[in-house]
Amino acid sequence: MDKILNYINGELVEPKSGNYLDNYNPSNGKVYSLIPDSDKDDIDAAVAAAKEAFNTWSKTPKQERSDILMKLADAIEKNFEELVKAESKDNGKPESLAAHVDIPRAPANIRFFAGAILHDSAKVHEMDGMAINYTLRKPLGVAACISPWNLPLYLLTWKVAPALAAGNTVVAKPSEVTPMTAYLFSKICIEAGLPKGVLNIVHGLGSKVGDPLTTHPDVPVVSFTGGTVTGKHIASITAPMFKKLSLELGGKNPNIIFDDADFEKAVSNAARAAFTNQGQICLCGSRLFVQKGIYNKFREALILKTKKLTVGDPKDSNSKLGAVVSKEHMQKILDKIALAKSLGGNILTGGEREILEGDLKSGYYIQPTIIEGLDFDCEVNQEEIFGPVVSIIPFDTEEQVIEMANSTKYGLSASIFTENISKGHRVAAAIDSGVVWINTWLLRDLRIPFGGMKHSGVGREGGFKSLEFFTEPKNVCVKI
Repeated sequence: MDKILNYINGELVEPKSGNYLDNYNPSNGKVYSLIPDSDKDDIDAAVAAAKEAFNTWSKTPKQERSDILMKLADAIEKNFEELVKAESKDNGKPESLAAHVDIPRAPANIRFFAGAILHDSAKVHEMDGMAINYTLRKPLGVAACISPWNLPLYLLTWKVAPALAAGNTVVAKPSEVTPMTAYLFSKICIEAGLPKGVLNIVHGLGSKVGDPLTTHPDVPVVSFTGGTVTGKHIASITAPMFKKLSLELGGKNPNIIFDDADFEKAVSNAARAAFTNQGQICLCGSRLFVQKGIYNKFREALILKTKKLTVGDPKDSNSKLGAVVSKEHMQKILDKIALAKSLGGNILTGGEREILEGDLKSGYYIQPTIIEGLDFDCEVNQEEIFGPVVSIIPFDTEEQVIEMANSTKYGLSASIFTENISKGHRVAAAIDSGVVWINTWLLRDLRIPFGGMKHSGVGREGGFKSLEFFTEPKNVCVKI
């Protein structure tokens, strides 16, 4: 059985306690590897290594840092097939999805920030001949980067790359639910010749690894992506220490279909937004608002499309949905579906655990589910489910759908489908979301700042905003 190791000071090492946790394959419910059950001692060693490496890495010329990161991106691509299989096995998603989205985005993330750091610039202000003011941006030190389980390597590299490019060193904590791609990434870092201590990866539970990392006195900056409850906890324990903090949290995202939308495009995107990665993307459109003029037609078309989505073996290229990430998460989703039924919701399709045959019969599969008849402000339509479940709700007017869309505590993303571009801009401006798509979904541009409003997070990452986040501005005034 594979034994995952921590990556500290350029070496793969066992946890100091010698203790390990079981790592389950969601597709069959079986343990297939062991995860380090790390603790504060491992974090202290990783932070010490990162702090020592910062002295050199922060002074390394930008071009040299960029070249090293480019080499790291090349090494990821050399190991592409192994990473695809590992992510699918760890996460339960179809290999085709990992190969199309998750793994390609990892080297793309690294290349983007490796290039961006070469084009960073400082502001200069001239004071009518009296003085010149300019701004220097300096790396902060050791950055804590905590990534989630739904897009493990994709989101890990999206944090690590800008931190390293800006001259920081990193201690990363991947999710203990999906550790394998981060472990393979550790090996790739060694293969690519990343200097020792520049990146350290410590595996384990949030309470034993996350807390000592985020509260460590030698870690001035924390970047976290994950659930809102955990985000609140991190904010509460880091605030007294005045750490720089970025939180990308949950979402309960509205997908709004007006009756003048391109019908086929809207149906296709609604299904994709609801069920991609088994609905386990923070940007998934889990609340589907459809204008009454096309509601019945749209509902039937969406049901038909959803019934054609195959839930199956992640290794099978015909599978559109694989397993959800864990047994506990599967039960949480099924409980929410049961709650929807108790509140008067009508299951239009799906709603059950999918039992596959053979070795996969104990896997954590759920049918893609459409629910009708729930009030827009009921618990099911207010709380994040993070599974292949969408609630479909009719609406009459622009004003009504804006009120319903904004009714939750979340504000991460939204999609609007209409051929009236003025209406699209008008509604986008009124929706309380950090990201709004018009006539598409999940069309991401690495140059654009990313983040949410309300309980969906604090701060923005992406593009030059990430380089700014991982640096500290120093303003200098020179008298002429």
